[in-house]
Amino acid sequence: MNWNGLTVGYALSGSHCTFAEVMPQIQRFVDAGAKVIPIVSQTLITTDTRFGTAKEWQQKLTEISGNEIISTIVQAEPLGPSKQLDVLVIAPCTGNTTSKLANAQTDSAVLMTAKAQMRNRRPVVLAISTNDGLGLNAANIAKLLVAKNIYFVPFGQDDPEKKPNSLVARMDLIMEACEAALQGEQLQPILV
Repeated sequence: MNWNGLTVGYALSGSHCTFAEVMPQIQRFVDAGAKVIPIVSQTLITTDTRFGTAKEWQQKLTEISGNEIISTIVQAEPLGPSKQLDVLVIAPCTGNTTSKLANAQTDSAVLMTAKAQMRNRRPVVLAISTNDGLGLNAANIAKLLVAKNIYFVPFGQDDPEKKPNSLVARMDLIMEACEAALQGEQLQPILV
């Protein structure tokens, strides 16, 4: 697929353990010629973890994308009326973000952007990363699986023995899932 001239909204929610895994995926979009607009939850802006500091992740995102980070609802709101994004990917998409999206809650830049994208009937691609995907959050995932203009990066259990409810997307398939979504299709198989 030719990504030249396309704009990808790349949103990250607070699954810090997967940030290192998704950074190369952002680079793939840039290398393919897409404009990448980084959008982040408050967790990425404020939380230092054993996986890296908030400042390090922000710097990395800005360096890869070449664009300023959108981190507030006020900054994200114009993305809707401008219809700037061809596709929005939320990767990682935590259980918290999944739950709020499935229940129409808009309390972050990531969710405001998703709401605008859905209103514009443009694809939203979710790469879930949640320890509760086969627990209470299964209902939210199910709601989103049948929602219009929402697509999933193929996902499966990451550690069935130690974390039997945990689900994680195949982050290496993000670009392919976005390509399919832009054609109005779900990348298959969805369960891996």
